[in-house]
Amino acid sequence: MKTKKASILTKLVVLALLIGVASALLNLRGQIQQAQSDLTQAQAEVAAQKQVNADLADAVENSGDPQRQADIARSKLGLVEPGEYVFYFTN
Repeated sequence: MKTKKASILTKLVVLALLIGVASALLNLRGQIQQAQSDLTQAQAEVAAQKQVNADLADAVENSGDPQRQADIARSKLGLVEPGEYVFYFTN
């Protein structure tokens, strides 16, 4: 009779261990999925920042271009060349 009780107790312990391992694996799977999502988001942010850096490098490289300077003066500062007129349309 003792061997039956011991075997039932052993089965319960093994079952509890299996449940614990399965729970830990599910938790680990969730952490892996979250890490993959974070990695994808970080890669997208890196790509966007690389584009910003390339745009800034281009702006620095071409900062001496007279046409670029004129475009910036018009768009950012509202300046015009002599004899040039600016018309603003409103609704």
